[in-house]
Amino acid sequence: MDELQNIAWHDGRVRILDQTRLPGELVLLEISDHHGVIKAIKQLSIRGAPAIGIAAAYGVVLAVWEVEESDRTAFIERANHAIDLIRASRPTARNLSWALERMRGALTRHLNRPLHEIKQALLREAQAIQADDVQRCQQIGRHGAALLTQNCAVLTHCNAGALATGGYGTALGIVRAAISLGKKVQVYACETRPLLQGARITAFELSDDGIPVTVLCDNMAAYVMQRSMVQFVLVGADRIARNGDAANKIGTYGLAILARHHRIPFYVAAPLSTFDFDLRNGEQIPIEHRSADEVTHCGGLQTVPDGVPVINPAFDVTPASLIDAFITDKGIFRPPYEATLQPLKSLNLIP
Repeated sequence: MDELQNIAWHDGRVRILDQTRLPGELVLLEISDHHGVIKAIKQLSIRGAPAIGIAAAYGVVLAVWEVEESDRTAFIERANHAIDLIRASRPTARNLSWALERMRGALTRHLNRPLHEIKQALLREAQAIQADDVQRCQQIGRHGAALLTQNCAVLTHCNAGALATGGYGTALGIVRAAISLGKKVQVYACETRPLLQGARITAFELSDDGIPVTVLCDNMAAYVMQRSMVQFVLVGADRIARNGDAANKIGTYGLAILARHHRIPFYVAAPLSTFDFDLRNGEQIPIEHRSADEVTHCGGLQTVPDGVPVINPAFDVTPASLIDAFITDKGIFRPPYEATLQPLKSLNLIP
């Protein structure tokens, strides 16, 4: 997916692959200020928790990139104000606030340097966050590939691939790593209503890489499990509480229940930056609710009668009791999570 990198810094601007246009069109957005980054995040032009964090980091750089270097106070205020604005763009993904904390740390460490040096330090930090995420995904892939059998089928939900991260992917990174080891892996991608990220994005990037992928409607998941068509369920996450409760795209919780009933391993793949050890459990994870239009219309077609109310939570929380293992860049962790995840807390400090 190198030629389809979802976000890149280029000559004082950020280029973002507009994922709302996939799979029909490949459209690159050129963004020159942090307000454009916020818009891209809110409108899902860039999505996936790690990718949102990377975009947020570049948004901080854009906020000060063209600022005059004669007013230090205004420069610092603008950077901090941008961090606060970007943080509010989407509430659920932990990687967003994690990346912004890293950017604020870089700002603080270089506070007494000339302003042009602070700009370069912020850019280096954003680029480091992106490069770091790719390495984390590759490590997740290596750890997770060992869990997949030589010939298997994996069910996934939403998109936890290269286009949701800095590159390579979390859940799909495991698939890529397994295939690189010579394993034969078939992916079944749930379409992921209401915005079809599985059908539009997961199927797009896997087919582009020549990885076997079959799309199914969300309500067909029980069918393929009942008929032993899949041997693993592999998903990503947007925020994980310290007890192991995990928020991911709406519909994930239902898949976990189905997997448990059919005795299929349910694995969550996520980098350390997705864990939020300040939260005791999933009840404390903020759940984003999005516009009703995403449910009432699909592909320009109205699908719900006028005046009928809808609900549209973007995420649900899967209880730790339904998760067989977390596959992270630091290794594989199994229950009881209150104990096994604790060593990660000391590693999760913002550098």
